[in-house]
Amino acid sequence: MNRTSLWEGTAADVTFAPLAQDLEVDVAVIGGGITGITAAQLLSAAGKTVAVLEAHRIGRGTTGHSTGNLHVPLDEHLSTVRQKWGDDVLRVVCQSRQQMVEHIERTVQELGIDCGFARRPHYIFPTEESQVATMEKEHDAAVAGGLAATITTDVPMPMAIGRALRVDRQAQFQPLSYVALLARALQSDRCRIYEQTKVEDYDTKTNTVTTHGGRVRTGKIILATHTPKGFHVVQTELGPYREYGIAVRLADDAYPDGIFWTLEQPVHHSIRSFESNVAKYLIVVGEKHKVGQHENAEDYYGKLEAYARQHFNVASVAFTWSGQHYKPADALPFIGHSGTHADLYLATGFSTSGLLYGPVAARIITDDILGRPNEWAETYRANRFTPVKSAKDFAKENVDVATRYFEYLRRADVDAVADVPPGEGCIAKIGGERVALHRAADGSWTALSPVCPHMGCLVHWNTFEKSWDCPCHGSRFAVDGEVIEGPALAGLKRKEVREE
Repeated sequence: MNRTSLWEGTAADVTFAPLAQDLEVDVAVIGGGITGITAAQLLSAAGKTVAVLEAHRIGRGTTGHSTGNLHVPLDEHLSTVRQKWGDDVLRVVCQSRQQMVEHIERTVQELGIDCGFARRPHYIFPTEESQVATMEKEHDAAVAGGLAATITTDVPMPMAIGRALRVDRQAQFQPLSYVALLARALQSDRCRIYEQTKVEDYDTKTNTVTTHGGRVRTGKIILATHTPKGFHVVQTELGPYREYGIAVRLADDAYPDGIFWTLEQPVHHSIRSFESNVAKYLIVVGEKHKVGQHENAEDYYGKLEAYARQHFNVASVAFTWSGQHYKPADALPFIGHSGTHADLYLATGFSTSGLLYGPVAARIITDDILGRPNEWAETYRANRFTPVKSAKDFAKENVDVATRYFEYLRRADVDAVADVPPGEGCIAKIGGERVALHRAADGSWTALSPVCPHMGCLVHWNTFEKSWDCPCHGSRFAVDGEVIEGPALAGLKRKEVREE
């Protein structure tokens, strides 16, 4: 099975050099996804000098593992925002997201970016009678938010659907091609873009960012890393989740025209079509779970394939991938000043809606750096305190984190290196000490500390993605201990373990 996202498999191949010298700029942007590249676009257009520092490849992190949908409706529901915050905030959410759809469309047109941008209707539909009330609440919230929303029985899907909520003038695109080609267009002396440039530390006293290739002196620092690097109080308001996606080829041409969400519980699905330069695909996304808290025996990709085959004439599975998101406790992302450092900016808590919340964050942060007022800034303020609106999810996520800390006192999967299956990883208790062990297919093995360096939780082996995942705040590590994503700045420490 191809463990590559559809976007990585069909994107333009754009590369950038790593940082290899010290540098001084007005703004350092840590993270080269849609948030960081949009911030670089807006800031450089306003005359600021910018350096984008990406640890891996531009756009190939969260952006390159997303759905590719550009829609104002939210995975966690507009009706939830309305219930928690009221109609005024709901209108800000809808307006800000809709305006950034238009910003992306203008950028595509002005720069001639080949990313398959297209306007499409968005449908949300129940699969059983008990979900109809949720759909109707979403319709009312969409109308209150100023969207072109209607209830319709004309739903172009090959399954029995009575009524659906339709929201017009939404969009879709190839997110990785958009970000990579925009970055290439921005690359200049004013806007310098670096990949394979891992940030090892940032100092808010001297406004210095340290990488393995050089140091960057700057006036402002933007953490466009999906979740803030290092420790920030806002992380207690976030729940880290992973979700899975597949792209399949159909034996017929019954690809649906639009963006479709089901209202199934506890797992709902996102469905749409995408046509690359060489083929057409059906995308199915779903099967969400907390990071590091899943059963390795559960085949999430298999479940998605079974769902696709139930409703479509599937010929083959072309791509499989997963992505990570951070769910905010009070239903809104955290954007702006960190609260403790005037020159440090956060952009996090986008849930599964980051392809638009990322650009929204870029606009808010850019306006603040330039000293311009922004009508959305107060709604998304990063240092807000909302105990009533956050209470339920805040308590759930932090009780869960505490549980994972105590798990360290008792958990071990095996008692010897020989018990680790080839190609897999396990937490072993050897000589009274816990070790994260991975045995390669050739029998060689790697021993690491199982303690996440971010906040000390015990990592969990992810057999599908061959990674060590932290169940507390979402850090993920490669087999060799290097950071893949998440708030951890340092990797898992190497351990010396004798096989016998």
